[in-house]
Amino acid sequence: MSIKLLLVDNHKIMREGLRSLVETKSDMQVVGEAGNGQEAVQLARQLQPDVVVMDARLPQMDGIKATRQITRDNTEIKVLGLSVYTHKQYVLGMLKAGARGYVLKDYAFGELINAIKTVMKNETYLSEKLNQLYPPETLNRIELDRKVLPPLTERETKVLKLISQGKSTKEIALKVKKSPKTIDACRRQIMIKLNIDNIADLVKFAIREGLSSLDD
Repeated sequence: MSIKLLLVDNHKIMREGLRSLVETKSDMQVVGEAGNGQEAVQLARQLQPDVVVMDARLPQMDGIKATRQITRDNTEIKVLGLSVYTHKQYVLGMLKAGARGYVLKDYAFGELINAIKTVMKNETYLSEKLNQLYPPETLNRIELDRKVLPPLTERETKVLKLISQGKSTKEIALKVKKSPKTIDACRRQIMIKLNIDNIADLVKFAIREGLSSLDD
């Protein structure tokens, strides 16, 4: 059975190059392409690919947020980060969001096929240059955090983002079209899942995980 791939990059020429590479392999097929994060999330839901090759920087919704949403929607989908950036903001951000690997664009055409096969085995793949920058203990910590913290539902994620923006229970209830009582219960469930017992730490978590920002 072929590995189904969704290619996500805002440069069409890059997607065409990756498609050409993948199509040389009889056990892989590209089932879709996206040029921004929102489109990637929608196509992932529609096409249910095995692997999403995801640029870390995208318009409309960045690759980190898109990765987080895709892996929450379907834990079976593997995301493989792809970027020119080696900074931890992108590398660790993608891995914390749920990506199984990260390939530098400079090495993409030499590493992509092996990287796809690696993440399909539920193993982590990093370009060799990144292995030198990010030691195994850093990656092990991220992997442990992913296993310890249960994923939030789509509604819980939305409620958490609104909480981090300083919205009151009534304001959140209006936004998500639920009763204040339901929102209170949802907030309690979020705190139980994340093992957080106060709103300040909940906001810090949202900012750290990219669900909100200091500018919101």
